[in-house]
Amino acid sequence: MYVELARWVIETEAQALRDLAARLDGRFTELVQRILETSGKVVLTGVGKSAHIAAKITATLNSVGTPAVWLHATEAVHGDVGVVQPGDIVLIFSKSGETPEVKALLPVLRQRGAFIVACVGAPESSVARAADLVLDLSVAQEACPHNLTPTASTTVALAFGDSLAIALMQARRFGPEDFAATHPAGALGKRLRLQVEDIAEPHLPAVPANASFKEVLIAITAGRKGAVAVLAPDTPVLQGIITDGDIRRTVEKYSPDRLLSLTAVEIATPNPKTVERRQKAYEALHLMRTYKVSQLIVLDEGRPWGMIHFHDLIKEGLQ
Repeated sequence: MYVELARWVIETEAQALRDLAARLDGRFTELVQRILETSGKVVLTGVGKSAHIAAKITATLNSVGTPAVWLHATEAVHGDVGVVQPGDIVLIFSKSGETPEVKALLPVLRQRGAFIVACVGAPESSVARAADLVLDLSVAQEACPHNLTPTASTTVALAFGDSLAIALMQARRFGPEDFAATHPAGALGKRLRLQVEDIAEPHLPAVPANASFKEVLIAITAGRKGAVAVLAPDTPVLQGIITDGDIRRTVEKYSPDRLLSLTAVEIATPNPKTVERRQKAYEALHLMRTYKVSQLIVLDEGRPWGMIHFHDLIKEGLQ
């Protein structure tokens, strides 16, 4: 019973979204162009559930490069409307388009020189008639057995807001670097902002190709990365990498006497995986997962510079 009800709710909301997609027309394009061309800001307002929707869309717009302010319609008529300046574009979200607090706000917005956009579920409502531009967010039915609880209507409004934000983002050519600038904190910010050199130390645990097995063991222990790079004697040319796993396999393969005569280049894995120091840290993590390795040798324009370990990246919260 409950599963069937859940499916009905989801299908009802999905159909409302399909109806919205089919209904969008040149008015949506006009809204996008007006926002792109305005010297003011975007103000989003509403009451009740619509206020929450407006707040979420405001956050999304700000995060993708369109300055926006959330204004609660009730607080607006008690002084907060001062945030609205001539040239601003005000998006009013209302299912009925007849909410008293919103209707009371309309003449004030007009006096302040705002361009009013009605994002409403009732295109013939008072709010719609008073607006400069109307976006029809109506739904045939709420996903509620009594057709009362705002469900399909709030889903449609959220989807409309997302489509507006992404259209503006595309028009502004707002890319990953811009996104990183507005999301400096948290896992997302780190993923977009951190480079390998921000995490890796500018020191490469290394031994020359002719180093003895004992010297390799000492270098791995001192380097604390679980690996050492193998360099050509007296040059920074990279010839391979020796990991803890290589050491274990070597010990299993050779007798104690033979171990003492082995050199680093005989133990090393040639053509080790590398990453440039100015690459994104998440790219290094992707390389490790792709090639199933725990360390990457870090290069500076092709020259060995340092080493980064899988744990260094995980410790930074990258996933």
